[in-house]
Amino acid sequence: MNCRAGCGACCIAPSIASPIPGMPQGKPAGVRCVQLTEDNRCRLFGQRERPAVCVRLRPEAEMCGQNAEQALAWLSDLERVTRPEAAS
Repeated sequence: MNCRAGCGACCIAPSIASPIPGMPQGKPAGVRCVQLTEDNRCRLFGQRERPAVCVRLRPEAEMCGQNAEQALAWLSDLERVTRPEAAS
């Protein structure tokens, strides 16, 4: 499956602990990555500076849903239930 053009949900919903160019401390969940363009495309796609977690993330039908709103909701829920505090 290929990414849906202009979605950007995976660049907004999850937290990223590793440094991102322009976000040296990573990014909190729900915060738009600074590398996400206005039309929701990754400026780092295919670049070596792209965080490993982003490189490893592969779109799947369940994660992406039918539209960007469904993808954002699914990824936000996943982030919420996998937070360290949620496991306690």
